[in-house]
Amino acid sequence: MLFRSVFLIYTSFTDFNQRTLFTGEVHGVGLQQYANALADPQFWLSTLLTIGFTAALVIGTLVIGVAVSELMMRLGTVVRYIVTVVLIFAWGMPNVASAQVWNWLFQPGYGIINWLLTQLHIFGDVTQLSWANNTWLGLACIWMLIVWQAVPFIAFTTYAAQTQIDTSMLEAARIDGASELRIYFTIVLDHLKPTILLVTVLSIIWDFNVFNQIWLVTQGGPDNTTATLGIWTYLTAFVSFKIGSGAAIAVITTIMLVVISGFYIRSLLRSGEDL
Repeated sequence: MLFRSVFLIYTSFTDFNQRTLFTGEVHGVGLQQYANALADPQFWLSTLLTIGFTAALVIGTLVIGVAVSELMMRLGTVVRYIVTVVLIFAWGMPNVASAQVWNWLFQPGYGIINWLLTQLHIFGDVTQLSWANNTWLGLACIWMLIVWQAVPFIAFTTYAAQTQIDTSMLEAARIDGASELRIYFTIVLDHLKPTILLVTVLSIIWDFNVFNQIWLVTQGGPDNTTATLGIWTYLTAFVSFKIGSGAAIAVITTIMLVVISGFYIRSLLRSGEDL
């Protein structure tokens, strides 16, 4: 791991390209690769897309995951076990297999999602609609796929934390006349705060670096409008074979991720000290 990191940083300061793979010839170029990356409009478009898409993914998985956790607390034993098994299947399904199933569901012509939307008679006949060839529909499709895969982890983690809450506090609040909604927001969420901060940090790291689902659904298209920094790094390094430039983008991406995650990690540590 350390060797790969050092090699990545070293490569970002060179003109490592397709020629180098055959001749081994490489030259140092200083900060030129970083300057080229920062001067590239596509880099900034990918950066904005990555930050916005990561925020949408984190918010979506947290809201749905915490809601599923609360639902599991209120279900009977048998139904809760059924929900648990369903979540485990969704969580354990490999990314590649999940993305392929998603492609089938949203496939133009015979995809079940397009057929169902057509049957609603709200959007007209959309059986031939290609989600992957539309920027916003492609992002929506990828968002649903990633959230579907990530919700089980959030749900199980917050459910485990929620079962540790002292029920006597909840009963005392009910006796005092507090509504269930107020109890949830003032007591339950307060106790879940450290757990939510932890899964938020992990979700940011995972979602910021998501690659498989995007590549398998849209490959960054159309016209790179769904190309996040991970996709753009791959396209630069292994499609255009500007490996030095791709390495520079990867280093910049890592620095950005460390800075963004740092704020949440600091909040998590402070939350732990307050307990």
